[in-house]
Amino acid sequence: MLRKSIESPIVTLCLCAFISLAAMSAEARDTEVTLSAKAAAESDSGQSALFDVPFFMKGQKHPPVEKNIKQVSTHQSTRGAFRGDDSSCRVAFLSSMKVLQSRAQDAGGDAVIDIVSITRNKKTESATDFRCVAGTFVVHVGLRGTIVKLKE
Repeated sequence: MLRKSIESPIVTLCLCAFISLAAMSAEARDTEVTLSAKAAAESDSGQSALFDVPFFMKGQKHPPVEKNIKQVSTHQSTRGAFRGDDSSCRVAFLSSMKVLQSRAQDAGGDAVIDIVSITRNKKTESATDFRCVAGTFVVHVGLRGTIVKLKE
């Protein structure tokens, strides 16, 4: 009898928690966040995560280009729960940037230029910032840029 009286509140509590999570998902948020690409790259996380491949946002000055190799894009997500939007967005940006840098190395390029943010079919061009969409549980950063060989 005691066991049944304990189990009933626990089952009810679990059911309430499940319904609350389902309701939050039904009302999922999409918060647009704009952050500095330079600050993210120069952070401790950025310095340890990124490769030695220079990148330049669209509109940012860069050295002269010898050859355009190809345009590439990536979309990376990371968990947003239990982290702030800014922190989660920086993690997703660094993941996206690392993919672009890796693709540049694989293609024989030495830089990625004209990088724009593309998230939820919305393109954001900025010489300084990237755009992120933060949801209830996940954040997304999409980047597109051009792999190039710079003049020496």
